Formats: sequence, structure tokens, C-alpha cells
Amino acid sequence: MADIWIVRHGETAWSATGRHTGRTNVELTDAGRRDAGDLAAMLASAPRFGLVLTSPLRRATETARLAGLEPATVDADLREWDYGDYEGLTTPEIRARRPGWTIWTGPVPGGETIDDVATRARRVLDRCAEAAGPVVLVAHGHLLRVLTALHLGFPPSAGAAFALDAGAVGVLGHERETPALRAWNLRCLAT
Repeated sequence: MADIWIVRHGETAWSATGRHTGRTNVELTDAGRRDAGDLAAMLASAPRFGLVLTSPLRRATETARLAGLEPATVDADLREWDYGDYEGLTTPEIRARRPGWTIWTGPVPGGETIDDVATRARRVLDRCAEAAGPVVLVAHGHLLRVLTALHLGFPPSAGAAFALDAGAVGVLGHERETPALRAWNLRCLAT
């Protein structure tokens, strides 16, 4: 029952403006690249990882590389929620069409359901359980929040309560045999 370190990719132009970014392969901004590089100092004090997994999307693989998390194995299950017809839109833009909509409770036309995302997250958690030592996952905000909720024994929609900033780190572990949140939404405050 080793810890699972989660790292959300650094800032992109779309994450900075609140656009839902699932399958679109956007790059890190200059600030996102700096933040990812700063993560290397934060992660230097982490235990030696038995497994490093990353989403196949460029913003995650570049974050992993700049944070010194190599070699990393690409895991397609770590890709972000497929937002379908809502790809590239902000929540206010979606709510103009569908009042009261949230990713956690609303439909995602042409994209994945929350249960689809949870199925992928469960496969990642199973892979983590088989690893020899702590694991680090470099991926995306909504996917990592669903994964966190599942690790803690909550329904996938409870991920709504775990805000995770771009370039932030969390640590999932156990308190004895009980799944626990050990750290959350940590950011390197480089000077």
C-alpha cells in the first residue's frame, strides 16, 4: 500500500482561461513550463518512485520531463475526460446552453460519462496497487480528482470537492489500512 503522488500538468493557455481541455493536445505556457521545472525541487525530497505514469497528452508528458520524472511510462487511461461537444468551452459558455450544468452532474454530449472516466481511473489505481514502491501519476485535473475520490472510497462525483490547480501535487496514501489524503494541492513556491 505505497503512496500515490499525483501531479497535475502545468498551466496551458486553455487551463488559464478555464476552457475544458480533454483530447486537444495543447502545450504548456511559459509559466506552465517554469512551474513544471520548479516541481523537480519539490519532488527531489519525495521517495524513490517504483513507477512513473503519465498521460499521453503533451502537456502531461512535458510536465513529467521538466519535473525530472523520467523514465515515465505512458498510460492512455490517464488522459483527461473527453468533453465531446464541450471541448474548448468554458463552464459559463456551456451554461448559456444548459443552465446549471457541471461536469460532475451534467451530460457531456459526444464525450465520456463520469462512469467512463471512473472506469479508467480504477484501472490506474489497480496498476498502482501492483507497483513495487510509491507511484507518481502526471495527468489532468478532472481525471485526477475522480481518481482521488475513488481511492478514498467516495463516488466519482465527489471529485468535485478536490480542486487541483495546474502544476499542483497531491499525495494519496493510507492511515493504517484506511485510504487517506496525505497532502493536497501543493505548489512549489520558487523565488
